[in-house]
Amino acid sequence: MAFRELNSKMVEATVTPGQRLFSQRGAMLAYRGDVSFTPNVQGGQGGVMSMIGRRLANEATPLMTVEGSGTVLFGHGGHHVHVIHLTGDTLYVEADRLLAFEGTLRQGTMFLGSQGGVMGMVRGQVTGQGLFTTTLQGHGAVAVMAHGGVFEVPVTPQRPVHVDPQAYVAHHGDVRNKLSTALGWRDMVGRGSGEAFQLELSGSGAVYVQASEEKL
Repeated sequence: MAFRELNSKMVEATVTPGQRLFSQRGAMLAYRGDVSFTPNVQGGQGGVMSMIGRRLANEATPLMTVEGSGTVLFGHGGHHVHVIHLTGDTLYVEADRLLAFEGTLRQGTMFLGSQGGVMGMVRGQVTGQGLFTTTLQGHGAVAVMAHGGVFEVPVTPQRPVHVDPQAYVAHHGDVRNKLSTALGWRDMVGRGSGEAFQLELSGSGAVYVQASEEKL
């Protein structure tokens, strides 16, 4: 296990020879041992296309490659940190919510419109969330950031979950997302979330929701 939650806003990562971690730039708080931090120009294992996706989405979150032998304390901006363990499935997460993740995970980029259609695009334009979502796939741990803590809500075929788009942090499993409107178009003018828009997640998996609608 690469990450250990020290408190609600800090995690400790174990770095071992031959294995990599990737972290958001500026996330390192302290470290012990022989550990190196170098800028990553390939966007993790996702390659150049992953970086292009984040730039098009205005989510150019620089990554650092962390290698060596020792332990590192990660945190950022006083945000709450939550560790998610993947066992072969795919995690979809906003790029600016990524704190750190293991190098065993493959990183990619998904255009939200591919799942949400036109409404997926509306979500990005109206709510201020990115049109692109970072994907992490494989076996390993991910540390994500949120305002006010994170709660995991199960998604089952019999019970879809509706989430305020600005409270959305991440989701995993065989889940489809669709943005729906609870109000008419005239009523939505000037409204970016809450009662105006609802992100519906259906299928089988889980969605992670933060306690505040404030964007990182």
